[in-house]
Amino acid sequence: MINNSHDIQFQLQYFTMETMVPVISIRKKEIVQQYLTMLDKHILELKEGKANEALEIKHFAEMMHVHPVHLSNTIKEVTGQSTCSFYENRLLEVSKELLLTTPMSISQIARQLTYDPSNFTKFFKQYAGITPKQFRNQHQ
Repeated sequence: MINNSHDIQFQLQYFTMETMVPVISIRKKEIVQQYLTMLDKHILELKEGKANEALEIKHFAEMMHVHPVHLSNTIKEVTGQSTCSFYENRLLEVSKELLLTTPMSISQIARQLTYDPSNFTKFFKQYAGITPKQFRNQHQ
């Protein structure tokens, strides 16, 4: 039973904190959309061999005129995923596509995606659960 106004204020405060749904600002949604658009463009450039280096989060943030920490935090808050998670998932998709649709060697694919071949194999195995060679052999 609520006995005084202090108890009422406490109950209302508790009630509103428990039922509040976080509001995502339009600007934060714009940041996410801009990052994903830029990321897709960059991944396409890597796929087509038009990029000389893999961009880092700090490069995307610089192009977007935001701080890298702000970019990372905003992406995580809005999507529940990290910036790196998006990057790695898209890179894995492209890697699989190149393995299945081109005659390029695994080393060539690695270099095109700006990886050292041994690091590419480690990356691929970590995220796909099998090596690029095993993936290619399973899907031929």
